[in-house]
Amino acid sequence: MNGPATGRVPGNAGTRWIEYALLLAVVVIAVLPLAWRGTSCGQDFDFHFENWLEVHHAWQQGVFYPHWAASANYGAGEPRFVFYPPLSWMLGAALGSILPWKWTPLAFTFLAFLGAALSLRAMAQEWMSREAATIAGCLYAANPYMLFVAYERGALAELLAATWLPLLVLFALRRKPAAIPLALTTAALWLTNAPSATMGCYLLAGLLIVAALQQHSWTLIRRALQGVPLGLGLSAFWLIPAVYEQCWVQIHRAIGPLMRVEDSFLFHPAHVFGPSPTSDEAFATAYHNGVLHIASWIALALIIAAAVTAALARRQRSRLWAPLVIAAAAITALQFRWSDFLWHLVPKLQYLQFPWRWMLVLGMIVAVLAGLALSPKTPSNRAAPSALPTRRPSSARTLLYRSVAILLIATGVASLAAAHFWQECDEDDNISAQIATFQDAGFPGTDEYTPEPADNGEIQQGRPPLRVLTSPDAETAENGDNPDYQPDPAAEVPAQIKVSRWSAEQMSADVTSPRNAFAVLCLMDYPAWRITKNGSPISDASVRSDGLVVIPITAGRNQIEVRWVTTRDAWTGRGISLAALAVTLAIGLNDKRKARAIPLR
Repeated sequence: MNGPATGRVPGNAGTRWIEYALLLAVVVIAVLPLAWRGTSCGQDFDFHFENWLEVHHAWQQGVFYPHWAASANYGAGEPRFVFYPPLSWMLGAALGSILPWKWTPLAFTFLAFLGAALSLRAMAQEWMSREAATIAGCLYAANPYMLFVAYERGALAELLAATWLPLLVLFALRRKPAAIPLALTTAALWLTNAPSATMGCYLLAGLLIVAALQQHSWTLIRRALQGVPLGLGLSAFWLIPAVYEQCWVQIHRAIGPLMRVEDSFLFHPAHVFGPSPTSDEAFATAYHNGVLHIASWIALALIIAAAVTAALARRQRSRLWAPLVIAAAAITALQFRWSDFLWHLVPKLQYLQFPWRWMLVLGMIVAVLAGLALSPKTPSNRAAPSALPTRRPSSARTLLYRSVAILLIATGVASLAAAHFWQECDEDDNISAQIATFQDAGFPGTDEYTPEPADNGEIQQGRPPLRVLTSPDAETAENGDNPDYQPDPAAEVPAQIKVSRWSAEQMSADVTSPRNAFAVLCLMDYPAWRITKNGSPISDASVRSDGLVVIPITAGRNQIEVRWVTTRDAWTGRGISLAALAVTLAIGLNDKRKARAIPLR
């Protein structure tokens, strides 16, 4: 082989340090508002920061992979980590273990932006010059939707998922074999953010179909049919329980009013609460519509940018052009109300909640098309890799130097926009207040992770860990707005209670009661809890409307033990992941042996 194995156009080695300095400078400028003004308390920031605190605390208790968020529902907990992918909360907890908590959001955001820039650059180099790929990486990291996600929304897992999307495209469409990298990237995407993974899989399918028709070859599809299932298998330890155990929680509440696709099409404000909404409903609607207005303008800007860069990049005759342009057109179509039937027809697409979430993908497409437009023109769409022209070093250096000034100015403007998106923390949302709340009363629950058939709004704030009562439904709340705990002396049984352990996934107590009664724990019931009394499993537990664990006790001493156990679906997921890992290693070793067997020329 006389030329490189891909369409990559080499650049001048002397400019490499400038390229990395440019990437770093763009990322630093993009996160500068966080260093300057402090944490941005966007819509989802509280949720992610609570996750980091929970996981860090679980690690201190010796639980490496937690499943239960103990501080949710004001100390009654919820199975949040069964359903929410682990990479983002593990990274946040790891950073919090070595940095002050006030610095952790800044470090997390910096790493997410840097990962996005580097991965886009790595992907783009397969089809364009290194200098143009660097510019594309900068544009991807600093595009307005990324800044919107980081500052306005605080959707830090989605921000982190931006690292994997370019690699998904790279390993799906590159010429040389990449089934194992594709599998690893697929697994990483699913283990970071489920909505982004859903978008990634549909994007991958569309790109592969277009590429196969374009190239009259099924090679790329055969690779994907090997790599994607393997990636799903690698992530099965989380994915199988997350899918199977949805029937144990109220997952449908994730797409309630103002969280449905039909409420968030571009420039279509939502009106879902009727002519006379309550003050809370009116405030929520106004806030939602304000965010939608911003997201709509960002989406419109990216759609226009996609059209312009597609026109400029068409002269390249790159095989990457058609798949990306068709994907951009499909994403654009999904932003408007007429596409509503598709959102409900295509499996799981409605769980994206907001159509403009696709801007994460469109921002990547715009960056790549911009890079293609800046690359040297290829003579033919079917040219061999070795026939691709290389840009002269002086020309490459000139391109890079000019781009440095343009990109730094553009990123500075973007950073000012990010400062506009920046959300001030109130007294309850700042880092110190959240840490204090975590250590004290706990946080509200997440509706979609509430175990069936409970109403988590009935859980009272400040409830003690264990109460011995005359009836299983005593001391339930009279309203569903998480009222303060009000003990009922008439329902209390004068028992001796000694709680010897109360950790995230194990609780032990010794209760001595003068008569038969009911021990009510400040703990949400869930099928993964193994509850024993005096060493025997409980089979006659009652059900409360607030979902708390109820254990019938007898007169005398009762030793109560509650422990999280691995359910069958979790064992199945772990087994599939281990099998997928074995297959991955076997394929990798086989590919390495084949590579060594090829004689050098």
